[in-house]
Amino acid sequence: MGQMQRSRNGRTAPNRVGTAPQQQARAKQRAYCIAALEDGDDLSELQELLRTAGVAVVGQAVQHRDRPHPNTYLGPGKLLEVKEAALAADANVVAVDDELSPRQERNLEKELGIPVVDRTTVILDIFAGHANTAEGKLQVELAQLEYNLARMRGLWTHLERLGGGIGTRGPGESQIETDRRLARDRISALKRRLEHVKGTRAVQRAERERAHLPQVALAGYTNAGKSTLLNALTGSEVGVRDRLFHTLDPTTRQLQIDGRPYLMTDTVGFIRKLPHQLVDAFGATLEETTRADLILHVLDASAPEEEGLAMLRSVEDTLEEIGAGERPRLLVLNKIDALDEAGRAALPHRHPRGIPVSAKTGEGLEALRDAIELAFARTLTSVELLLPYSEGGRLAELHEVAGDLHREDTAEGVRVVARLPAAVAERFARFAVDGRPLAS
Repeated sequence: MGQMQRSRNGRTAPNRVGTAPQQQARAKQRAYCIAALEDGDDLSELQELLRTAGVAVVGQAVQHRDRPHPNTYLGPGKLLEVKEAALAADANVVAVDDELSPRQERNLEKELGIPVVDRTTVILDIFAGHANTAEGKLQVELAQLEYNLARMRGLWTHLERLGGGIGTRGPGESQIETDRRLARDRISALKRRLEHVKGTRAVQRAERERAHLPQVALAGYTNAGKSTLLNALTGSEVGVRDRLFHTLDPTTRQLQIDGRPYLMTDTVGFIRKLPHQLVDAFGATLEETTRADLILHVLDASAPEEEGLAMLRSVEDTLEEIGAGERPRLLVLNKIDALDEAGRAALPHRHPRGIPVSAKTGEGLEALRDAIELAFARTLTSVELLLPYSEGGRLAELHEVAGDLHREDTAEGVRVVARLPAAVAERFARFAVDGRPLAS
């Protein structure tokens, strides 16, 4: 991938390492990346987003400034430099590593003379391409419409002014007003459909909660290996690919640890500056994380230290934003198979409480299972129960939720000693031996 890197004097200079110019020219879309940053020149994440969207990157430019220019994102001098560099690189689109205001987008396109897309547009495009389920497609369409509403410049341009003919001409409703009204109507319809989906999901969740199975959610930066980890722990075959945002819809599978069943859910990956439209639209999906008994925060341990810390902070910030900041969690350091000896030795110093694993090779998974079991064991209540033989169904339920229990058949009934989640223990309180309160 050919790039443009900034020289020491701040001007853009070509990077000779990468794709040959003639290969770049054959790409349908060729993006020149720009950013306004306080410090640093790293646009690798934007480049990876573009790669996932099927766009070739032909160069980049960074302007160091406290905040983007309110009208043109970059300053006038830098804009002229970018225009020349993008032309020389044969770019046919400029990609911006921030969300632009409608005014900034219009002014940038006018100054540069080529289409401009911002970070949010690229992410929404990726989501649109990866959405497979009906719910996922609804969520993506809602996010796109809400984002484009303020930027509308001719969607549904096949529609003319309402009415027509003698007696209908006049101020009427302009094309842009028609477009916006149609968009708002569609947004309202999508929200109603998603509310219905949310209700269906709530029913399914209630069924799971009645079983009182411990719920574990996988959260983490996109492409950290969450789906691979889900497959490795549960033996399932969820689709896995090396690309950003491959998983959009929550996938739940059952995990067994020492005979006790757990429900493990893989959710959409997070990313730096995750657009608010996506946080709102995917609220039903992200709700699975907020309701989990335990969150496994999966981090790519093979990422460079600074990049890894930025990923860690992004996920923690997003968890706070969606209301999951207080949920119990374990930090899982995935992809240790990609580390050399020195990298492995550094992990305990960077993340003292992290659990190193490789979902690809299986290394460390047993320690992770032990950590999950221990995390839940701290929340369990010890009980001693006496169930009449007529309560066979309740006994079967105990076997299901307790996993490991000790039972003894007596003349009065089945004596059971087990450790149960507090909510389940309360349901069996009337079977407590000699009527004594349940032990803690």
